Amino acid sequence: MTRAATIDARSPVPKYYQLREILLDLIEHELAVDTPVPSERELAARYGLSRMTARQAVEHLVSEGRLYRVQGKGTFVAQPKIDIPLRLTSFTEDMRARGMTPGAADLGRRTVAASAAVARELGLAAGDPVHVIERLRTADGVPMALERSHLPASLVPDLLERSWRNQSLYEVLAREHGIILDRGDQVIEAGIADSGDAGLLDLAPGSAVLLLQRRCWAGEAAVEYVVSTYRADRYQLRASLDVSLRA
Repeated sequence: MTRAATIDARSPVPKYYQLREILLDLIEHELAVDTPVPSERELAARYGLSRMTARQAVEHLVSEGRLYRVQGKGTFVAQPKIDIPLRLTSFTEDMRARGMTPGAADLGRRTVAASAAVARELGLAAGDPVHVIERLRTADGVPMALERSHLPASLVPDLLERSWRNQSLYEVLAREHGIILDRGDQVIEAGIADSGDAGLLDLAPGSAVLLLQRRCWAGEAAVEYVVSTYRADRYQLRASLDVSLRA
């Protein structure tokens, strides 16, 4: 560590949290991805802390996805998290804008009768046919998210007659069907990956994930209702906050 940093024993901020901030500064300014961080013993000795306090700081960063452990080798700097876009954009467009190569593995395509819940989201009657497209989305070859898209079959009857491997749904809708999405809404909540999703996302079962539910429209037509599962160790939510002034 080349940056000067100390633990303030008189501060009301817990010592483990002070060490967490020191380690975050180290991660952001000095250490590259996959570089090892000092051991808990080294951290405890360097900052005059107990091993338990040092371990608590490191565990927090591991649980946040900032660090990762390799059994028998140590603790290393994880890939930086990606902000979830709070605008209507495709996964493909978003990854390209970040300088990453987007990918999509086709997990399944089928036409089903809309459940009451899906019909409500798409403004359909229960039982109306909807296309379901399931895909694993990757960035630079790394699994990032699972997408399960539902679209009214009457709107795009032949949508399932193509492979969706490494294809952008929104680009295909615009290019081949003249459907340009112009608005949407999105709900994001915390979740836990079941064994099936965890295996596809290269996570341990029970790992934290972010669950996204999004509806998109083109004019007055509801085009897509998608339920996505994002890796919580690779994504974070960031938003700008405005101050509302009252007279």
